[in-house]
Amino acid sequence: MSNSTDALDLYAKVEDMLGVYEAAPKLYAHYLLALREIDFDTLLDVGCGSGDFLLQMQGAFLGAYFEGIDLSPEMVRRAKARGVRAQCIDLCEHTGHFDVITCVFDMLNYLTEEELSSFLGCLIKRLNPGAYLLCDLNTLYGFEEVAVGAFTAEDANRFLAIESDFDAGIYRADFTLFERGAECWQKHSQTIRQYEHDVERIAERAGMEILRCDPVTLYGEEPDKLFFVMKKK
Repeated sequence: MSNSTDALDLYAKVEDMLGVYEAAPKLYAHYLLALREIDFDTLLDVGCGSGDFLLQMQGAFLGAYFEGIDLSPEMVRRAKARGVRAQCIDLCEHTGHFDVITCVFDMLNYLTEEELSSFLGCLIKRLNPGAYLLCDLNTLYGFEEVAVGAFTAEDANRFLAIESDFDAGIYRADFTLFERGAECWQKHSQTIRQYEHDVERIAERAGMEILRCDPVTLYGEEPDKLFFVMKKK
């Protein structure tokens, strides 16, 4: 994946400062309602982060098997600490098969075009016949009007600054974190990139059928995400 493990681990350290947890319930509601219309026994969440989504779904579907994977060791550590079944592994290295695969909070946007093609090939192999993919993508409005600009946040032990822009379908965010240590502040800097993708193009490349595609407004005045459900043919 184009974003390094160090970049993903830095994101793990500051995720709670970005307003993600506040917006999560509204996005999760789309997944919950869609899953209630699906007959499934097993679900894999790719890019599971600290496991918040899986905890919510496990509570709603007590008889199903849930598992998460993430490329950030720090995220996986946090997920396991919360009682989530998770491992630090690439989807293409996984050997399991599932009725549902989810990619929550614009996980697919972190993949370049080349990485997305490889990912979709591996995803199809991990889906059972007639299985489902549930995802959300950032819209152009989400990139240009919501994500771009300067952002700062702080608490007693951290100061975070983000400078970001969007050009030619690529979103770049430069993260700088000052973290209080025992004797001095420690500085961490990483760049995280996201890439604009199209739902129809994803379905075509994966050979899947689009069952629904719903606009979602989390942060702005217009939809900043698209939630979609696809079915393996």
